[in-house]
Amino acid sequence: MSEQEMNSYRFTSGQEPSDEMLAQLMKEVAHDAKVRQERATSAYFSEMRRNAEAKKTKWADRINSVING
Repeated sequence: MSEQEMNSYRFTSGQEPSDEMLAQLMKEVAHDAKVRQERATSAYFSEMRRNAEAKKTKWADRINSVING
């Protein structure tokens, strides 16, 4: 199936996609979902690391202020 055929198909066109079209669409959707999930996971853990560092710094400052008066 050509890229032009894939790009011209619309679900709202009233016609059912061929098995080949449907397989290609599902493959592309799965790939996009995987990429988005990887980005979201990376962003989540980056934010978690930043928060942990901020809390660590905050507690270190508190401990130092108690120790040093």
